[in-house]
Amino acid sequence: MPVLSFFLYIFVTSFTPGPNNIMAMTFANKHGLRKTTRFCLGVGAGFFVIMLLSSFFNVMLQSFIPKIEFVMTILGAVYMVYLAIKIVTSKNGKDSENDKNNSFLAGMLLQFVNPKGILYGITAISTFILPYHSSSISLFFFSVLLAFVGFMSTFCWSMFGSVLQTFLSRYRSQFNVIMSLLLVYSAVSILTELW
Repeated sequence: MPVLSFFLYIFVTSFTPGPNNIMAMTFANKHGLRKTTRFCLGVGAGFFVIMLLSSFFNVMLQSFIPKIEFVMTILGAVYMVYLAIKIVTSKNGKDSENDKNNSFLAGMLLQFVNPKGILYGITAISTFILPYHSSSISLFFFSVLLAFVGFMSTFCWSMFGSVLQTFLSRYRSQFNVIMSLLLVYSAVSILTELW
């Protein structure tokens, strides 16, 4: 197994901006790190389920993904645009609807419409893991490892949002616009890969 390439791939892919990281930073900026931890844990749990599914059903998924990739990509992009609209239209107060989005369940469910996460799992497991490891224990271990890295990246982005909370509170509307534009950019870049 090319260990260095594997770790470079998972760290670069996990720590670059995407729906998980942008949402975590936005929530931490608005609600604080402690309240955003539940969202991060949900992301980690959902990511773990996706990694397990990718591990144990990789052969089936590779033949099935082309059939659902288009629909998943559209759903994921639409959801990211919805999140962007929610961010840009949110008030400076702590509204209860945004609290619902900053939950364990929301973080977990986000993984099932996050094409970046799904394709990341399929790519990492089929390219770096399955050619070298095929036992159930090793696939479980790698699923835990990938989910942990995903959780850590989301948590790091949350810390960034929390640390800058005071500074960004003065520029909340500008910050929300930038975060929304990044989500829209993510959605557009995912859609452009279809063509």
